[in-house]
Amino acid sequence: MICQIYSLKNGAHAKEVAQAGADYIGVNPTPKNSGMTKEEAFRTAKEVFDAIDEFGTTKVALSIDCTFEEQKEIIETLHPDVLHICGNNDDATPELVKALKEVDPHLRIEQAIAMSGPEAIDKAIRMSEFCDLLILDSVAKDVIGVGAAGITHDWNWDVEIVAKAKCPVIVAGGLGPENVEEVVRKVRSFGVDSLTKTNVPGTSLKDIDKVREFCRIAHETAKELGI
Repeated sequence: MICQIYSLKNGAHAKEVAQAGADYIGVNPTPKNSGMTKEEAFRTAKEVFDAIDEFGTTKVALSIDCTFEEQKEIIETLHPDVLHICGNNDDATPELVKALKEVDPHLRIEQAIAMSGPEAIDKAIRMSEFCDLLILDSVAKDVIGVGAAGITHDWNWDVEIVAKAKCPVIVAGGLGPENVEEVVRKVRSFGVDSLTKTNVPGTSLKDIDKVREFCRIAHETAKELGI
């Protein structure tokens, strides 16, 4: 069981999150909803990635409605281990995955699936054929892309996807220390993801105590279940 934590804003904080138990750490290098210019977003992402090098933490970069050229720049500049595609209009395709891996053969593609209804099940299973990871995330009308909604969705859909998908699955959407045990026991996925529920309320900064508790509960529950 891996714990993926979004979205880190500085290197010092990123180190604390890695030490608190995060296996994957995500950054947002796109200016579309980061509140930064492109230069600021790239500089912040690089600072975070450089800070967690010593921990061996998996580095995840967000791609929100990016063109291929924008994705290529993220890969070549930041060298993420995982590119997380989560826009409304830029779902991965077999051709795109091939092209991105020509930029970096070691790159893994994490495709976000908008869990807005049971129709997401068929889409997820189809996309698992050519993506390396799926992240099943909630959606909100006022948030660009898939995720950062701060709400849960019907985990019964996730159970079916995990049973049928051909790649590992991460569950996201409104997860925090208070409900991560329940979702781990129910869905038994490869991983769980947290953004809003491990933030300091009213900010985009991480509450390290919440991150530590989220990771502890997820890891201990998974170990108990043998997943």
